[in-house]
Amino acid sequence: MASLNIPVDILPLDGRFGAGPSKVRAEQIDHLVENQDILGTSHRQAPVKDLVGRVRTGLAEFFGLPEGYEVAIGNGGSTAFWDVLAASLIERRSAHLSFGEFGAKCVTSATTPWLEAPHVVKTEPGTVGSFEPVAGVDVYAWPHNETSTGASAPVTRVQGADEGALMVVDATSAAGGIQMDPHEFDVYYFAPQKNFASDGGLWFALLSPAAIARVEKIAASDRHIPPFFSLQSALENSRLNQTLNTPAIATLLLMEAQVELMNELGGLTSCAKATTHNSNLLYSWAESHELLSPFVAQPEHRSPVIVTLDVDPRVDATALTKILRENGVVDTEPYRKLGRNQIRIATFVGISTADVERLISSIDYVLAHLLAQASR
Repeated sequence: MASLNIPVDILPLDGRFGAGPSKVRAEQIDHLVENQDILGTSHRQAPVKDLVGRVRTGLAEFFGLPEGYEVAIGNGGSTAFWDVLAASLIERRSAHLSFGEFGAKCVTSATTPWLEAPHVVKTEPGTVGSFEPVAGVDVYAWPHNETSTGASAPVTRVQGADEGALMVVDATSAAGGIQMDPHEFDVYYFAPQKNFASDGGLWFALLSPAAIARVEKIAASDRHIPPFFSLQSALENSRLNQTLNTPAIATLLLMEAQVELMNELGGLTSCAKATTHNSNLLYSWAESHELLSPFVAQPEHRSPVIVTLDVDPRVDATALTKILRENGVVDTEPYRKLGRNQIRIATFVGISTADVERLISSIDYVLAHLLAQASR
């Protein structure tokens, strides 16, 4: 039994607001069931290869990729891609923006015996640093959206960078929900468990011709690259609409249904407008609230897809999220390693405005109860 019952008429109809894995729509499950005959079949045969091809084509359409850009797919998720980056894309030295947990982990992966020590611009969680050009750096890497904090950095080329330097963007929680221009990056990589409302275990990378040339150059060198971390191998397999190792076919089917929806909605521009609208509802509400405030101080750095809000010390955010969970509103807890009294709310493409509005009403209801309780 819940310690506090939130009135049904203000509860979200779907209570999934997690930063990933994210809400999966019922229509995606229907698509999975309708195509269940593909499950348990060889990923080297036409039905699965056609599925991979449809997802790759749908992503290229959704992002409006320029001529010569390719969509690659591989096993292991974004965590694995950090090691792919170190093995297959960084030639000598990389530079990184580190302003949260996942940007920092990318730095760790790029700290290897065969590369020079990376140049790191580290700023406090909730802030976003910026690059100055560094001689000798051939890869500039940063998160488009830091999932742990709800801070977002722009996707733009580093002016004055060495000729041929690649712009490599971790887009796991951003891809599909934040506007960007493909001409401004060389690699834009992500896993499908956020805006694309699928499960983890795969990575996708949008590659420019310059990135592809770098991959081919390093693959032809004497560097030892394990097959799992070979972007050249992943690219060759992707062109055949397959992966090096067995892919998660159910994940691909869920993603196919979501990519179709997102293209029907009008592509990236329309989807980004929807996430921005919903996140702005939360930011505006928090700014005027006695007990809440946006964690990211600079409005231009506030994420449209991950809204992180500090909670006044008079109220225990753990008690708030516990009551929400008891009422079916789940995964509003903050990133555990930040250790702050806060909540974190995803506003991915699949989350409706109506449910965001109901969530606001539900949190108001619980906060009023907890404040009154604390005042006794």
